[in-house]
Amino acid sequence: MTLDFRNINTLWSSIIVETLAKLGLKNAIISPGSRSTPLTLAFAQNNFINSIPILDERSASFFALGLAKKNKIPTVLICTSGTAGANFYPAIIEAKYSNIPLIILTADRPPELRNSHSGQTINQVNLYGNYPNWHTELSLPSNDLERLFYLRQNIIYSWEKSCFPSRGIVHINIPFREPLAPVSELEISEEKKTFIYQQLFTNFTPVNHSLKKNHLDLKKYLKLWQSHSKGIIIAGIDSPDNPQLYSEAIAFLSQSLNFPVLGEALSPVRNFSIINEHLIINYDVILRNLENANNLIPEIVILFGEYPTSKQLRNWLNDHKIPTYIITTSEDNLDALHTNSIHLRINPENFSKYLTNFDKKATSNYLYQWLKIDEKITINLNEMMNEKEEIFEAKVAWMLSQYLPEKTPIFIANSMSVRYAEFFWQKNNRQIQTYFSRGTNGIEGTLSTALGIAYQNKPTVLLTGDLALLHDTNGFLINQYLEGSLTIILINNNGGGIFEMLPIADCQPLFEKYFATPQLIDFTNLTKTYNVDYKLINNWQQLQNLLTNLPEKGINLWEIKTNRKNDTIWLKDYLSFFIDS
Repeated sequence: MTLDFRNINTLWSSIIVETLAKLGLKNAIISPGSRSTPLTLAFAQNNFINSIPILDERSASFFALGLAKKNKIPTVLICTSGTAGANFYPAIIEAKYSNIPLIILTADRPPELRNSHSGQTINQVNLYGNYPNWHTELSLPSNDLERLFYLRQNIIYSWEKSCFPSRGIVHINIPFREPLAPVSELEISEEKKTFIYQQLFTNFTPVNHSLKKNHLDLKKYLKLWQSHSKGIIIAGIDSPDNPQLYSEAIAFLSQSLNFPVLGEALSPVRNFSIINEHLIINYDVILRNLENANNLIPEIVILFGEYPTSKQLRNWLNDHKIPTYIITTSEDNLDALHTNSIHLRINPENFSKYLTNFDKKATSNYLYQWLKIDEKITINLNEMMNEKEEIFEAKVAWMLSQYLPEKTPIFIANSMSVRYAEFFWQKNNRQIQTYFSRGTNGIEGTLSTALGIAYQNKPTVLLTGDLALLHDTNGFLINQYLEGSLTIILINNNGGGIFEMLPIADCQPLFEKYFATPQLIDFTNLTKTYNVDYKLINNWQQLQNLLTNLPEKGINLWEIKTNRKNDTIWLKDYLSFFIDS
């Protein structure tokens, strides 16, 4: 076994080296120093990597550049903490402009030794500015298995980012606490050591560089996927250029494999549902039932875009570490769960031409189980929503999915707005254009972003809560320049409803003041200040009538007043109903 279990630092470092070796690393250039001891030993003891010690870091870096230029694959550079890494700078600049792949590993002091004049300690985070293709600082070493998955995933991603989209620099800053020498501190059985290695590397698949250039390699993955009878396709958070072609490609793949498609509300697929007969939208509540969760564990996962918002789905996938193929045109690492994943960085719209010669598989019992449970939940939910006449937050997303005019652009704000959409946005064929800001999931700039979408566009809708809207009220100043219309559907529950779902909600009265933060704003007066048309929605029929004839000009605000605490109780009751049902 090539992993070094003597202490946390040796284990952490040996996993870095083992991962790089399996990715194809041939050469590592090491400059001496104390803080980098665990890395130096790990590289020096690996028989598959040629480790070369060079005293002068500046010389070492240009040497490494020459190797990488010749071999056309990354070379790794290792140095200690302090100014050692600064000596790599000239070679890094050269490599940047010459597209030479280098992976820089700078050892560092732990956080508690920084900003205190501890020896050989400088600010090494983002040391090379904008020159790297990617840079990161790893967490402090740990032998927790989830953290080891995290470590491995970051090393895989660093290798890829040194090669794609163009060759260049990756910088990984690696803090270590003492002991730096390989003193034995961990007591781990041989069986546990074997288990850890198998979990990390048994299903390890090197990055497929050729797939980026040659889409014909996709065929081998299609054949592999067809060999499985229990697989799921997840249409996750994504905003493709052509939503219809995108949805058609996912449907085509689903039909060829006979896999269910778990469709996130922020994926186009729910709004093109006639295309996909295998679409599942109630996956969150389905997986709350333990029997369902155990019976429906797939053999593989094919993920389009990013993982859905659903924490229930994420936890289920994370518990089983299922081999996952992530289909994306993005250059980012989308594996937030650190699974056994492969990124296939291709345009999903190209899928159909590779599926034409594949025979459609017979519908499996596995697919039938998903469809049957999902249909039952949908029928019950629709009956409940139709019968419930009082105003409550969950019904708004349900209404919008069914009564918005065709091809309406809608921006869905973060916090509870997006979560209610995931739970209750229904299948439709209205080709609604969904927009969102899920990069960092914050509430800042909600109104202004929506106004940008609305500018010179079809009549556009913003679904938002009161805090997200109030966080950006200066956006109303754009009203005088707006060409087009934005209709704001404001869910005013006087505070942050998302926090009501968390345990902190029980800590009264501090919760209300510091988390829910009600602002007690009269939106009638606020809209007058900015010359915005205002309407108070008193019943569902009124909302339905208004949705069929969206305003053509200016900003319009339709306020729906709800009870935050009552709505939270209703949602929790609704979701918990499925645990034992």
